[in-house]
Amino acid sequence: MTELIITAGTAISAMGRGIEATQRCLQNKQHTLQPDQFQPTGHGYIGRVAGVEEHVIPPHLAQFDCRNNRLADMALMTDGFIETVKTASAHYGPHRIAVIMGTSTSGILSAEEAYAARTPGDPTLPKSFHYTNTQDLSSLPRYVAARLGVSGPLLTISNACASSTRAFIDAAHLITSGVCDAAIVGGADSLCRMTLQGFTSLELISPHPARPCDAERDGISIGEAAGFALLERANARPLPLGTSSYRARLVGYGASSDGYHMSSPDPTGAGAIRAMQRALEHAHLPAKAIGYINMHGTGTRANDKMEDSAIYALFGSRVPCSSTKGWSGHTLGASGILETMICAIVLNTHHLPPCMNSHTTDPTFRSDILLTARHSRSDYVMNNAFGFGGTNSSLILGRFA
Repeated sequence: MTELIITAGTAISAMGRGIEATQRCLQNKQHTLQPDQFQPTGHGYIGRVAGVEEHVIPPHLAQFDCRNNRLADMALMTDGFIETVKTASAHYGPHRIAVIMGTSTSGILSAEEAYAARTPGDPTLPKSFHYTNTQDLSSLPRYVAARLGVSGPLLTISNACASSTRAFIDAAHLITSGVCDAAIVGGADSLCRMTLQGFTSLELISPHPARPCDAERDGISIGEAAGFALLERANARPLPLGTSSYRARLVGYGASSDGYHMSSPDPTGAGAIRAMQRALEHAHLPAKAIGYINMHGTGTRANDKMEDSAIYALFGSRVPCSSTKGWSGHTLGASGILETMICAIVLNTHHLPPCMNSHTTDPTFRSDILLTARHSRSDYVMNNAFGFGGTNSSLILGRFA
């Protein structure tokens, strides 16, 4: 089996800009969710990234300007990611690097703003609105490729909240099949009114900061995030000496689609179990090898209960697990890349983060839910992402060295 490694990575969210800021936030248990002031009729709390409104897209790419691509650009400019990709591109050739992005919102905020700016009585949108370069789902990978100067295959994954986790799986397939030598994997999802009001209409927004797995949990907090990882074959090129808190091996992955309901998870957890089991099988690992699980853990009654049941069915109560959405909010299609980077931090720092804002575990739960941080060396960790429509993805990362 081809060994794949994350040789560079970055992430930006309400937790901070970059890997070190994210790591500090986890270790210091900083409160980052804030009351929703993104919209006039704000409800609940959100995970908002500071500085997106002021960020400027490079002038030669101004046609891509939208909140989602600004957020992505901020992440690209963090942790030396652009420079690392340039080095890889010089080694492989820009045409041998793919871009695989996950997103669910893309630049839909731009369409909302264009609709609001229409001339009264005129059904057409303003000519200044560039649908293809903003709202279209292909906008993000095309922007990332143009910004980084790579010309390999481009792909958008829009599998709801499992989007950027699934992106790793498709990137692995492209690399191992020889279509490309490396892939920029990740995604971005940004705040927009459709998401905030849509989840409010589903009565899934908590009036409090999200508290995953808590006995009194009552819904989600929406967040925004962007992140990227450079995925390559092991030993394909010389890497800089020293350790970094983002390097990790991608040793296993699994996916399933249960199609139980458009917006509710299968309460038996059958699809989630299949995704996790397939990841273990692909990695040739027993369940006992996993040292930590980053749960999907949205904070809703149904999702958290389902995931606890699924984890217990495979792992019993021996594997520490937690959701980090109490810090970031639910960043939808970007949650996979953000939480993959958090898993890399766990592997490198041995710090297992707890469920932020949660105080008392649901008494019906049987998994080892972390309410306080724990320090434990893990050789392998799992990241779960389960999306609307029954799309499920699980990744297993291993220590780099």
